Amino acid sequence: MRILTFSTLFPNAVQPTHGIFVENRLRQLVRTGQVSAHVVAPVPWFPWRHKYFGKYADFARVPKTETRHGLIVHHPRYLHIPKVGMNAAPRLMFNSVRANIGQIIEEHGPFDLIDAHYFYPDGVAAAHLAQTFNLPFTVTARGTDINLIPQYASPKAQILWAAARASGIITVAGALKDALEDMVPPDITLPPTRVLRNGVDLQAFRPAERGKVRQKLGLTRPTLLSVGHLIERKGHHLVIEALESLDGVDLLIAGDGPERRALERLTDKLGLTSRVTFLGVLPHESLPEIYSAADALVLASSREGWPNVLLEAMACGTPVIATNVWGSGEVVGAPEAGVVVDERSPQALASAAGALLANLPDRAKTRTYAEAFSWDETSQGQIDLFGEIIAQHTRSG
Repeated sequence: MRILTFSTLFPNAVQPTHGIFVENRLRQLVRTGQVSAHVVAPVPWFPWRHKYFGKYADFARVPKTETRHGLIVHHPRYLHIPKVGMNAAPRLMFNSVRANIGQIIEEHGPFDLIDAHYFYPDGVAAAHLAQTFNLPFTVTARGTDINLIPQYASPKAQILWAAARASGIITVAGALKDALEDMVPPDITLPPTRVLRNGVDLQAFRPAERGKVRQKLGLTRPTLLSVGHLIERKGHHLVIEALESLDGVDLLIAGDGPERRALERLTDKLGLTSRVTFLGVLPHESLPEIYSAADALVLASSREGWPNVLLEAMACGTPVIATNVWGSGEVVGAPEAGVVVDERSPQALASAAGALLANLPDRAKTRTYAEAFSWDETSQGQIDLFGEIIAQHTRSG
């Protein structure tokens, strides 16, 4: 079967970790040999490349087409109006990419299905594309597209419109499936909704030689790790504040973002500069060493769909501490995996970290727990769902 994966959440040469979870799932699916795929990953149009314009300049530098891990990836531009254009975003995206997709079909042949990721605006735009090209489509709900964006009336109405027209819906966590179904009024019928959680690449994420990588990083004391974009909802500030109560413990923070300066000021204010190290953005392939070096990963998010960093850390033998939001509780399901914290506060995180560091699980058992989350089940679930949808579409003409 030939699918067209459609999502703004996909890595590119300029932003190699952006939406990498979508790429990872697709790579595993294509690896089965039962599916071939082209990727259309639109990026906002911006005219200037100078670094003065920050992330907008990054958009301008993204290539129009590239090949990643054997996948052809197209990056058509679409008109994106920050904030004020939110309600019109799906239609603007559809209008901008429709001709590009028509050209891709003309050059590379027809597709059997559109595989969209993230409901808004991507999934709504995909619904319009499916109508235009007479294709069935699926949408994968991934987090804030269900647990945040539907707080706004127009996006919510558009999400429900697209959901009712999809041939299938995937959510990466049971909590997202429940949330989607709870917001659907009685007069709207959803297609089958399946929970196909993200997996972890057990070959890429495996324990490194712990003593060697700790020496390389200069780690001599118990060390916590916080990974993710430096924004408020990831809760890095809470982990820094928790460190105040954890004598003799250090913290590594991997990632970058708009809150970096504020986090550095907080670290200085609390007198923790010698105990907190900001690593910046790291290549994805270097993360296994960082995970392996740490004693525990802390994820203090206020919202998550299915947080891949938890599985990545556990696959490297590192237990986790996670706030009990959305899919996190579904990931951390046994003592050897780590602990889930119900209260999102520095005090609760410090208490959980102190208890975990005092009685760390065997790292081999943590790795064994993660091995239950390979991609095999998820890939087969997609193959089954896509096959059913394509067969039904063929029968209906």
